[in-house]
Amino acid sequence: MTPGTSGASTAPTTPATPAPAAGSRRMPEKRQAITRAASTVFGREGYTRASVDAIAAEAGVSKRTIYNHFGDKEKLFLSVALETADELTEVVAGLADRHLHKIVDLEADLTAFAVDRARAVLTAGDHYALGRTIRAEAANIPPDVLRAWLDAGPLASQRDLAAHFGRLADQGLLHIEDATLAATQFTLLTFSGAADATFFGAVPIAEEDLRNGITAGIKAFLRLYG
Repeated sequence: MTPGTSGASTAPTTPATPAPAAGSRRMPEKRQAITRAASTVFGREGYTRASVDAIAAEAGVSKRTIYNHFGDKEKLFLSVALETADELTEVVAGLADRHLHKIVDLEADLTAFAVDRARAVLTAGDHYALGRTIRAEAANIPPDVLRAWLDAGPLASQRDLAAHFGRLADQGLLHIEDATLAATQFTLLTFSGAADATFFGAVPIAEEDLRNGITAGIKAFLRLYG
């Protein structure tokens, strides 16, 4: 897949922005302003270049207010990374429940889930911009922050998908011995190509390219596990 092809380079329809997690809705207004600003600044400038001064200016608060709420830049980044990971993971889990809870046509339902997941993640704005920052600057981000983000985000989604695949295997719809491996291979076949082609959502991908790549990946997955 390549981002954009002749005359068809518009991005797929953007889904609704993931709703804030329940915990974030209960945060004091000033703390919410800081986390929103931090997500924007970290996503735009990266972890290393982003400064507390820039985040304070974006949020319309003082640096001292940020330090009072979060302690330091590393703790602020971790807080924002976990919050955005939780929100996006919740969106993906909802899509999996919608498409995979009750199977009508296995290939069609797997395809619908994979397309909706790719759209949701690759058009998630600041939510996924932070993921791009983490991937690009992994060597500069504290290891405990990386591990926490992975567990709350990509690995949590893979665990949820593995649970769905295990249930489908119990129903005789898939032939799977290792549901975790199957979930990993499903993601490689139906999402990773689009993520690479769009530089993890930084540039648009034509709807036709997205769907064709996912359709081919689903067929390959079913040759393995169908």
